[in-house]
This record gives sequence, C-alpha cells and structure tokens, in this order.
Amino acid sequence: MATNSKESRISLGEVDPVDIYGVNNRILDRIKGYFPKLKIVARGSEIIVSGSAADRKLFEQRLRDLIAIRQTKRTLNTDDVDRLFDVEEFPGTVEVSGDAAMPDSVYNIVYGNEGRVVKARTRNQKKMVDEYCRNDLIFALGPAGTGKTYTAIALAVRALKNKEVRKLILTRPAVEAGERLGFLPGDLKEKLDPYLQPLYDALRDMIHPKKLEALMEEGIIQIAPLAYMRGRTLDSAFVILDEAQNTSLGQLKMFLTRMGCNAKFIVTGDATQIDLPNKRDSGLLRGIDLVKDIKGISVVRFGTEDIVRHPLVTKIVKAFDRAEQESSPEV
Repeated sequence: MATNSKESRISLGEVDPVDIYGVNNRILDRIKGYFPKLKIVARGSEIIVSGSAADRKLFEQRLRDLIAIRQTKRTLNTDDVDRLFDVEEFPGTVEVSGDAAMPDSVYNIVYGNEGRVVKARTRNQKKMVDEYCRNDLIFALGPAGTGKTYTAIALAVRALKNKEVRKLILTRPAVEAGERLGFLPGDLKEKLDPYLQPLYDALRDMIHPKKLEALMEEGIIQIAPLAYMRGRTLDSAFVILDEAQNTSLGQLKMFLTRMGCNAKFIVTGDATQIDLPNKRDSGLLRGIDLVKDIKGISVVRFGTEDIVRHPLVTKIVKAFDRAEQESSPEV
C-alpha cells in the first residue's frame, strides 16, 4: 500500500523474512542490484520501496514471483534471483498447475557452456522441475527424445553448483555387458564409456570439459554401473538412475534403498525399450506401482508431445507404438 506517490510498502505476509532476504541479506542485496534506481529498505516483514511507479510495480511483481518460488522450494539462492529478476533476458510469465502465475524464467535450470541457458521447454519438463522442488524421489517415464534424462542432469548440475548437494552420481544398468565388466579392456571408466556416453554428452553441455574432468577426479561427480551401487549409503547426493527399464525389481529396490540424508533421486526410463532378454523381468513399472502413493515420491509421465528432437522422431515413436499395440495379445 502506497504512503505517497513515490513510495510503496510491500508486506511479506506469513513468509519468514530470512527466507526472502537470505542470510546476512545476501539475497536482498542481489535483488537491489537489479533495481539501482529504487531505494529498497527492509523492516521486518515489510519492504519499503521508493522510486518511479513503473519501477516499483515491476519490483513488486518480481518479488511476488520470488515468494511463489519459495513456496515450492526449501530454500532460495542467488541463482533464483538471477533467473527471475533479469527481466531483459527472461521476460514473461507462464501458468503452473493451472492456478498460479509463475515467471517463465523459473524454468531456466542452469547456465551451460558459453552462457547457454539450459531450460525446461515442454509441459512435462516443466512439471519435472516443479516436482523436483516438492519431492526427493522422482520417476520420469517416457519415450526417447523427451528430455527426461537431460532435464534430470540439468537439475543435478544446478544442485551441485548451488551447493545443495556434495556429489552427483549417475548410474545405468550395463545390460549389453551383463554388468560383468571385468572381461572388457581398460579401467572402470573405459569399460563403462560406451554405455554411459549419453550422460557424458549432457554433462559436457553444462560443465566445461576441464572442470568436469577435475570434478570426476575428485569424486564429486561419479559415473558408475548399477552393480557398483550395492552396499552404499548416499548422503547429500543427487543420484540419477538412467535406463531404469532394464533393471529387475530387486535391482530397483537395491538402488532406491541407497538414499541417504539430504539426497535427491531421479529415476528415468522408457518401458517400451526394454533390452533385457525377457522383457517381463523389468521391474520399473511394478516398482512404481508399489511406491507411487508414498509422500515425497512423484511420477512424471512424458509423452510424444514432449519430444524435442527432429520432428520425424515423434512420428517414428508413434508408428512403433501403434505396431506394438497391434501385435500385443489380448488379455
């Protein structure tokens, strides 16, 4: 509510001021940097803003957006401010969950190499970002090319950069080698590279190659076959299981029970591309049915409408799906 023509008072309501201002006003100071023409003074749960009406209106709009983001995240950080308040580069808002206006910049997940923004583009990619803020375990299911793994890795890289976790672990079942990798030449990394190349490709889009190599040497980023996960407890880690349709129910249980304190897990898979000798051995869908109603677990189902590769990929996936449905025996 304005006290005069050049001053506005904005209440944070029931939000804890520390959540918005940050420790030692770190977040508030970052916000002030985007509005050099405004005088911004925080007094408890109220912010007093002085300056032109246009600048004050824009500030209040962005502040309300930031409060809305806080309601879907445990904590805010300066990257949230940068993605939200840089209105020249990231203008506009989008509808989320049908009932709240959220800035489109919320879905700019991380800055990749050469300043390229890695963002959630499709409806279900954006839903995955939203669900990540609310849940510690996400299952992302869908056909090839929908960006489910890429989005998961982007979220993981952001969490690592923001120091929300201490390590990033990527794993896949090495089905082609039967997870018996000892007979292959080279060290563990060389044995796994052919099976984990898509994960490396995504990481190299988001982290400079030299930095990535250093992080891997320090063990901060780890890439390992699923068989090597047994017996571990993963605290303060962001862990991604890719190609989970090629896991048995027992393997999936083993993986999920590795979750330690302050951990985030994302499981991605495509139930139409099972590489196991007996497709019925896949435990992905059965595992999801067992845990889908547990609080803190979310399932995001991608569809052909989310495919972001060549336009032909959508048509190819649909053609194969039709053929599979026509060949499936009646139950």
